[in-house]
This record gives sequence, C-alpha cells and structure tokens, in this order.
Amino acid sequence: MGKMFIFGIGYTGERIASALERRGWTVRGTGHGGTLAFDDFEGVRVALRDATHIFSSVPPTEEDDPVLACYGDALDGRWIGYLSSSGVYGDTGGAWVDESAPTGGGRRTARAHTDAAWLARGARVFRLPGIYGPGRSPLDRVREGNAHRIDLPGQVFCRVHVDDIVAGVLAALVSGDGAPPGAYNLADDLPASQNRVIEEACRLLGQTPPPLQSLDEAALSSPARAFYAENRRVANGKAKRVLGWRPRYPTYREGLVSLL
Repeated sequence: MGKMFIFGIGYTGERIASALERRGWTVRGTGHGGTLAFDDFEGVRVALRDATHIFSSVPPTEEDDPVLACYGDALDGRWIGYLSSSGVYGDTGGAWVDESAPTGGGRRTARAHTDAAWLARGARVFRLPGIYGPGRSPLDRVREGNAHRIDLPGQVFCRVHVDDIVAGVLAALVSGDGAPPGAYNLADDLPASQNRVIEEACRLLGQTPPPLQSLDEAALSSPARAFYAENRRVANGKAKRVLGWRPRYPTYREGLVSLL
C-alpha cells in the first residue's frame, strides 16, 4: 500500500486519513490530527522523502500558500492532491461552471492563485463548494439558533458532504493508474438556495423556519455576507466521467437525513 503525507489533517483531512488507513495505507501529516508540527522542517522533510503520495488541505494566506512556500521543493516526483474551492470561479449569476471555466475573478483571489500554482505542479486539485457533515451542518445551525433565511430571490449554491469528498479523493487514487493531474469539481447534483436547505433542516427537526431577513437585518459577519455576493451552479460531470465518482449524497435531502 501507499504512504500518504497530508498537510492539514483537520475536519476533512482526518476522514481522508482514516479511510486510507482502513485500506492499509500508512498516513503521516501535520495539523490537528497529525503527528508532526508544520514548522518541524526537518521532521516534515524526512517524512516527505518517505511518502509515495502527498496531499494538502491547507488554505492559502493573504500572501502565499504555506505548503508551497515551505516545502514546494520537496513535492516533485509523487502523486499530489490539493483541496481547493469552487470559489475560484467567482460569481456567475447562477450559471453553471465546469473545470474549463475561467478562475480568479471572484473574492477568493489568493485561493485562485494557489489553485493555479498547485495545478502547475501537476496536482489533482479538488474544487469544493460548501462542506457539510457530522457536527458541521444546517441541522447544527438550526439546533443552535444560528440559522438564517436571507431574502435574496434567485440565490443558489452547491454543497458537498464530507464523505463524498473522501470518496472523490479515493477515486482519484485508485482509478486506473491514478487520475490524471488537473482540476475536479466535487459537488452535489442539486444546486439550491441556502433558504431551501435551512427549511428542509427545520422540517426534519420539527422546527419553524427562521424569518426571512435582509442582509442588513441578519447582521451577518463579513465572510457570511461575502458568501451571498456570489451565485453559481457547479457541474460535477468530469469527476463522474474520469474518476467514476458518484456522490453518496447527491442532494442536500439525503445528506441531511443521514446526519439526523
């Protein structure tokens, strides 16, 4: 089996690591669930030399990508994967985007630059919309009283269950000789408004949906307001076609039921 090194073993990275270990892989890495500190430069480089595969879920800073800045010279010659964001496509006014769409025109400029840098290194770049899963879902926000419904007609976005991200990464590792380098959108099959998802979560929990509010009335944080400034539908056909990936939770409905 392979030897995977993961930069940033956090919410998603822990699940990727666990899935690989169940399949006999050796996994080392940095982050909350890792065994090495990111700034343990000697220890990380020793582990990288032993790794057959390298994966990063570390987001960029305002200036650069920490992994490429510190360890970029130690990544060549292995399978490389990177968790990016569908935010690199920017606002499309609700139109569909696939991996051929231009990037870099949205609010996540640093992410778009980093996405391009990993692609240039020959990585498999997984572009993700909003991630949800156990302990991090609309159900949790409703239970905690933090759910909002914003009065923005036509607003739509995609999401992906964390287990479907893991399945996509595994598919890229085992498909034939491994998936070819390039970008892959991992998103569910049913773009929908945030309001519709919150309403379904409330229905499942037997609660009354929160009232419709304007952005100003909701007093959202700057990142939350920025989320509503972009509107797009993310196509996942390439991942299905090239990786043989099929989401276990093709819509938010199945995903929310699984989390009850």
